Amino acid sequence: MTDLVALDDFDRRILERVRRNTLEAARTTAEAVGLSESAVLRRLRRLRAEGVIVRDIAIVDPARIEPHILIHVLVIMRSQERAVTDAFKRAMAAAREVRGAWDVTGETDFLLTVAVPTMAAYEVFTQRELASERGIRNFRTMIVIREVVGFDPSREDLR
Repeated sequence: MTDLVALDDFDRRILERVRRNTLEAARTTAEAVGLSESAVLRRLRRLRAEGVIVRDIAIVDPARIEPHILIHVLVIMRSQERAVTDAFKRAMAAAREVRGAWDVTGETDFLLTVAVPTMAAYEVFTQRELASERGIRNFRTMIVIREVVGFDPSREDLR
């Protein structure tokens, strides 16, 4: 188990702002949380060094760069053997179509988020990655019609 890191109210407020916008200027964050810019920068360095902030990423709106269909896939494995599930995790990490993968509880073993340009491309993905020889017993496909809550670059609180 990972050791918990002690956070104070300033740390929590800084983290909440960084979650929304990792590129926000330290000066702006400092003004918002009531610290100096140098204090905010020190705290951010510490939070990164202690592994609280794991990495800074860019959220790309795929609709702006390529046509795509977003699909959630519920995967049920034939076996819970570690070698089988570890091989599946490695395959999903390497598959360019997979935007996210989670090991979940309940009737489903894994939840995938997959982005493909066409349904034909999804069929190729399923034949290549979700075949029974990979240890898959069954999978269900849910095609996203529209995002209801999520990344919206026009939202004021994300700027």
